[in-house]
Amino acid sequence: MATNPLFDLSGRTALVTGSTRGLGRAMIEGLARAGAAVVVNGTSPAGVAAAVAELRAAGFDANGVAFDVTDEAAIVAAFEGFDKAGTAIDILVNNAGIQFRKPMLELATADWRRVVETNLTGAFVIGREAAKRMVARGSGKIVNIGSLMSECARATVAPYTVSKGGIKMLTRAMAAEWAASGIQANAIGPGYMVTEMNKALIDNPDFDAWVKGRTPSKRWGKPEELVGAAVFLSSPASNYVNGQIIYVDGGMLSVL
Repeated sequence: MATNPLFDLSGRTALVTGSTRGLGRAMIEGLARAGAAVVVNGTSPAGVAAAVAELRAAGFDANGVAFDVTDEAAIVAAFEGFDKAGTAIDILVNNAGIQFRKPMLELATADWRRVVETNLTGAFVIGREAAKRMVARGSGKIVNIGSLMSECARATVAPYTVSKGGIKMLTRAMAAEWAASGIQANAIGPGYMVTEMNKALIDNPDFDAWVKGRTPSKRWGKPEELVGAAVFLSSPASNYVNGQIIYVDGGMLSVL
């Protein structure tokens, strides 16, 4: 439980998409430790149930809802379910995302669309449904998960780069339209983190050496190192912070 009231999330409910594993799992546990009731999301009902059980076993107030962030009807139904249950989503963390690596000259349009629909359109649809309720209540926190690719490009990840650049501007658009209604919309841009999504890169000696050489901290980031930024952007401490993206990258974007 947080001791500083600025960072205390007691009495708030947080939905984190893609939170059965990886960065989402680290952040949802961090929000729970700060006092929030949490709602786990993933595409697999069994995976969601397992994560909820583990969080409850650790003493946290946890529930779950399974849906694919590309399924608009399922998203709408999930929020209607929250309404019926009397659950107000005070904090939304748009974390669900996928990666697909291929040179653009070989990239199928279907793969482009799949990444953009998951990473960007999904965040818009879920954000819209959450914000409808937040606007009515006059408060809410939306935390979108961007990337270093929100600022910089790298070969072979064009759809991911475009989707994460879009997340930065979606965050600003949310702030522009919803700030007057008491909603703060911000983003986190993780650097190279030790996750299952990055396993192929971590296992590549050349890429591993490049990350460590390019990052002032000389190492990959750990998922739990996103928790501080997630709690800050979900808490009263960030009540006048809006439309921003905080990079948690070991200093990578700051240096040549």
